[in-house]
Amino acid sequence: MALKVPVLFGSMRTERQGIKAARFVVNELKNYGCDPVLVDAKSYDLPVLDKMYKEYDAGSAPPKLQQLADLYRSADGFAIVTGEYNHGVQPGLKNLLDYFLEEYFWRPSAIISYSGGYFSGARAAIQLREIVAELGMPAIPSALPIARVASAFDDAGLPTDPKFRPRSVEFFKEFVWYMEALGAQRAKGVPY
Repeated sequence: MALKVPVLFGSMRTERQGIKAARFVVNELKNYGCDPVLVDAKSYDLPVLDKMYKEYDAGSAPPKLQQLADLYRSADGFAIVTGEYNHGVQPGLKNLLDYFLEEYFWRPSAIISYSGGYFSGARAAIQLREIVAELGMPAIPSALPIARVASAFDDAGLPTDPKFRPRSVEFFKEFVWYMEALGAQRAKGVPY
């Protein structure tokens, strides 16, 4: 059975380039026995957080939030694609993440970071590790950094550097290992 993986992407910009990296992740996860689902913050267009999903009475959450809650509960792990804005994660991604909490518990996350320059979103990735740990979906040890994202992929998410895909293999294998390991443990029960 395929591993369900929401691929969270947070850029809300008009001329965003990171969507190419998100498409790469979606396409690549299919090669590792996964069923990826792109969760694009721009498509969901959630307002700035006022009320978390869990704060709604049963059956009264907005349809977009209910759809995400159902997806997240079925997830085996989360792939998170983040750009770096002013040394931090994108506000659209942070907003998307903050709507939920328990739905993330006991599932690993994999961080894919990017930037328009050579630092590959490394500072955002460091910040995101702390955020996802607090949300109960710890990041796997490896990360997948992407420099010069505008030219790193074509519009469909295919890498322009033939060496990029082989360099990403261990990252995806590690993510699958963690999803399987934590899935086995969730099946036995969780600490609380």
